[in-house]
Amino acid sequence: MDIHVGRRVRAARIAQGVSQEDLGNAVGVTFQQIQKYEKGINRIGTGRLHDFAKFLQVPVTYFFEGAGKDPSTASASGLNAITEALSTKEGVRIAIALSRISNPALRRRIADVLEAIVQDESEEVRSLSRA
Repeated sequence: MDIHVGRRVRAARIAQGVSQEDLGNAVGVTFQQIQKYEKGINRIGTGRLHDFAKFLQVPVTYFFEGAGKDPSTASASGLNAITEALSTKEGVRIAIALSRISNPALRRRIADVLEAIVQDESEEVRSLSRA
């Protein structure tokens, strides 16, 4: 649970364009502590989580969305992948750029390209492991 909440904190922070240092200053901790929270190394107390939610302009429940689901189900696996992607700067950039494209067919083609890249990368890894 601590890892899930930490990833959600990171995703919200990156989506808002806030640095770890800025978030730490806003809630009264060091950026190193923010790193530990985001990695799930340290547990975030309820008061601090409330401070994060207020500063990042998300409801406290945001940090728990998708938690506790069976990770083997397709929907939980998809949500985990989304959370993981949105906890990176590149993932947020891709999501924002994709949301700005109004043509659904073009969005689908971009998704197809990304999936093809992942497939090619997976096939490369499999072929290297057989060699």
